[in-house]
Amino acid sequence: MQRWGTLILCCGVGLLAAGCPKGGGEYHQGMKAETLQDYDAALTYYQKAVKADPYNASYKIKLNQVRFEAGELHVKRGLELRKKGDLQGAAGEFQRAEVIDPSSAIAEQELNKTVEMIADKNRQNDAAAEPPADPGEPALAMTPPQIKPLSRGPINMKMSNDAKIVFDTIGKWAGLTVIYDPDFPARRITVELNNVTLEQALEIASLQSKAFWKPVTDNIIFVIPDQPQKRRDYEEEVVKTFYLSNTVTPQELTEIVTGLRQLLDLKRIQQVNSQNALIVRDTPDKILLAGKMIDDIDKAKPEVVIQVEVLQARTDRLRDLGVSPGQTASVTFNPSTTSSSGGTSTSTPFLLSQLKHLGTKDYSVNLPGATANAVLTDTYTKIIQNPEIRSVDGQSAKLNIGDRVPVATGSFQAGVGVGSTGGAGFVNPLVNTQFTYIDVGVNLDMTPRVHPNHEVSLKVKVEVSSVTGTSTIGGIQQPIISQRKIEHDIRLKDGEVNVLGGLFERTDTKTLNGWPGFAKIPFLRYFTSDTKTEHEENEVLIVLIPRIVRVPEWTKANLRPMFSGTETNVQVRRESDLRSPSQPEPAAPNPPAQQQPPANANPAPGAPAAGGPGNTVPAAGAANATAKIRFEPQSLSLKVGQRATVGVLVENVNDLFSIPMLLQYNPAFVSVEEVQHGGFLSGGTQEIAIVSQLFKEKGQYIISATRQPNTPGVSGSGTLIGLVVKALAPGSTNLSIVQVNAKDSQQNAIPLVTGEATLQVQP
Repeated sequence: MQRWGTLILCCGVGLLAAGCPKGGGEYHQGMKAETLQDYDAALTYYQKAVKADPYNASYKIKLNQVRFEAGELHVKRGLELRKKGDLQGAAGEFQRAEVIDPSSAIAEQELNKTVEMIADKNRQNDAAAEPPADPGEPALAMTPPQIKPLSRGPINMKMSNDAKIVFDTIGKWAGLTVIYDPDFPARRITVELNNVTLEQALEIASLQSKAFWKPVTDNIIFVIPDQPQKRRDYEEEVVKTFYLSNTVTPQELTEIVTGLRQLLDLKRIQQVNSQNALIVRDTPDKILLAGKMIDDIDKAKPEVVIQVEVLQARTDRLRDLGVSPGQTASVTFNPSTTSSSGGTSTSTPFLLSQLKHLGTKDYSVNLPGATANAVLTDTYTKIIQNPEIRSVDGQSAKLNIGDRVPVATGSFQAGVGVGSTGGAGFVNPLVNTQFTYIDVGVNLDMTPRVHPNHEVSLKVKVEVSSVTGTSTIGGIQQPIISQRKIEHDIRLKDGEVNVLGGLFERTDTKTLNGWPGFAKIPFLRYFTSDTKTEHEENEVLIVLIPRIVRVPEWTKANLRPMFSGTETNVQVRRESDLRSPSQPEPAAPNPPAQQQPPANANPAPGAPAAGGPGNTVPAAGAANATAKIRFEPQSLSLKVGQRATVGVLVENVNDLFSIPMLLQYNPAFVSVEEVQHGGFLSGGTQEIAIVSQLFKEKGQYIISATRQPNTPGVSGSGTLIGLVVKALAPGSTNLSIVQVNAKDSQQNAIPLVTGEATLQVQP
């Protein structure tokens, strides 16, 4: 008997487990975490639920929603850290946002912006070697010739003489040959040059002699009268193709062309719609100005996601209690009947004189009936809709969720018929009925405008409608549509919750049906009347939440003005051309010492600087052991084209959870081809997220390794990652960790002493 009980119990448990959906526990855990706004944990639970049941649409919807929320949360954290000056922490948050939600354009933009800020802070003056030109095919010149004088010393002179003699004197001072246009006139000028450069001296002489000059070779200049025709004949021109990345329609490209023509007076500019490009041919100065303007304009349009929440609750209560008595009675008189010989009966009329002889068989009375009602009805309806719509700045977007309800529209037309006798025709009205369809449900129509201060202006039209009944018109049942419509312009901050409209309706109806007089007598009214009470409540709430997912990438260079010459002579100037030779050049930012630990590092007292030559590493387990990050091997020799793996090791760390770092090397000699997983951070069992971004021309590589959310950190020593490096050209370079921002499981900074490796490339 006990065996049968155990078998039945096992079968019951199996049936119960089979009836439960796969991944249900993880799904409910994810909902709890989402309610607490722990989006990282919710994302992990939903991923497990989807993995358990890949075909469950509810799991996938929740996963995508939480993925977006988690990515936005890390973007906001990154912005807050960047405001505080923690660039490495901000870059780590942006990287996590990009890993969580790869479709987040704003995460990528903010990461690139932060990387540029880090690069500006830690830039080094490493000149990348240019690849040699192919000797078999000479390269085409990209710009007009530039003068290369024998002397760049300051010029000091004062003279009053013919313009040609002044130009010749300046040319001999710098070792240049000066030639003149045949139409150059003789004109006496007076110049006083005090500590000026060669270009400044030539410009001053040109202004006074109403001429302009141009290099012919690197040591010959040509002086020409400053006349419009002479400029057209002698000014050099270049041609350049600009490829635009963010224009969508030919009209946008035409807008840019029109602006360039009006501002720079460009005459040779071709619009290529198929390649989304512009081809411009003009002077080098105008080409530079056109390129600057195109870089400033060709920005990705902002995008915004609008979350719409529609909450509707309806409650209907019906109480119908009492007795509905009949309210009419009828009396019917039955006349007497006589029989005829043929077997048929005939009735004789009832006369008034027969009333005195009226008996009970001569009439019938129909008494009214009564109906007892005891009806209790409660109806509760709750509608929650949470659609999202994504739109580009300035572009209209529409969202319709619901049904399309047909509504009859008719036109009356007269027809001609034929009479039954074949005579004259008669008019037969014919109705031609047509139908139109109306969108019923949640209808959203909006046009966003994203402002630089992360605010959004919205021209919004929200309509919530439903079919509440039908009405017969002209023999056709027409739907009765209830409508709640809001149309206005608002301006909101990113993530600001705004209640567009709240509507509360309450209807109370009480109906009394019974015999007059008796219906109001106490106690008797329960038998002679019926009371009907109806209560209706309807609440509608519409909430709008804008979230910016892309903003224009405006840099300091875009906002910086640019010298453009005069109205008749458009040209550019470099800042060095406007300074006198005695003024020192602006100091370049000092490159950070690659051997210095970061500011948050706290090495042990008496320990030597990390990464320096002869640096000694304390033995593991020492009393004052310092957490370090270093390369293994620290010295490596390669041949051109050879690949090798350099390990990045960490020592003596405690509770390491994430570690973003910035690598620096000389891209002329080596390149980092691949980042491989190490076993330390994963603990040998857990998957870790590694995000990397390469800046090949700068010789920089950002790498971030992070454990899964809601997991403890790892302590001890081991290999974090492996770097596959490739030798490119003979030379020597240092592979350094210039920035590192390690965090523990509580998001506290972990001080680390950094090191470097020496890579020697042999022919």
